[in-house]
Amino acid sequence: MKVIKNIVIVTALIFSNQTLADATKTVQGNVEKGKELASGVCAGCHNPDGNSVIPTNPTLAGQHAEYLLKQLKDFKVEEETPAKRDNPIMSSMVAPLSVDDMKDLAVFYAQQKTQPANHDVDESQLELGKRVYNGGNLENSVPACSSCHSPNGAGIPPLFPKLAGQHADYTLSQLETFRQGTRANDINNTMQMIVLRLSAQEKKAVAEYISTLK
Repeated sequence: MKVIKNIVIVTALIFSNQTLADATKTVQGNVEKGKELASGVCAGCHNPDGNSVIPTNPTLAGQHAEYLLKQLKDFKVEEETPAKRDNPIMSSMVAPLSVDDMKDLAVFYAQQKTQPANHDVDESQLELGKRVYNGGNLENSVPACSSCHSPNGAGIPPLFPKLAGQHADYTLSQLETFRQGTRANDINNTMQMIVLRLSAQEKKAVAEYISTLK
């Protein structure tokens, strides 16, 4: 049964050579140009430094640059090819951005310090959230979130994002988009398979717990 607990590691490590090569490239960008871009339209939803104060919008500060670059690319619609992440607002935001612009934004946000999510934590959810995050749920073949996102939520760059301090509302919304299949840009559909095994209570509890990590 211990193998089931860590199934996400086995699944996530089955990459094509090209996927792994692309993911592990170090992002080179201009931090000052990224700051200029971030202080424009991006600031309305994510704040100039990437620390969103809107619970439904993600905090970007301190996120791995490689991960951020991939997400920006996945929002973009290319020559009638649908975006890999279904979000009309973000698709319109990234439409005018070049790849260099995206790199500049990614390296800028990666260098910013994450501020803890400012919201009233549902204390009643934390015990369950901590248990699922660190130990999974063997009965439902749910692996520990910490297997890929690390015990403190720092993530494992470049493939697995930092989660620590993320807004609970945003995390919960993303778990739901994975469940619905409207977000399908994860590696080998790993997150989609996991979320389908989580109960509604477990999803909420994990989201609340993640918001408390530092």
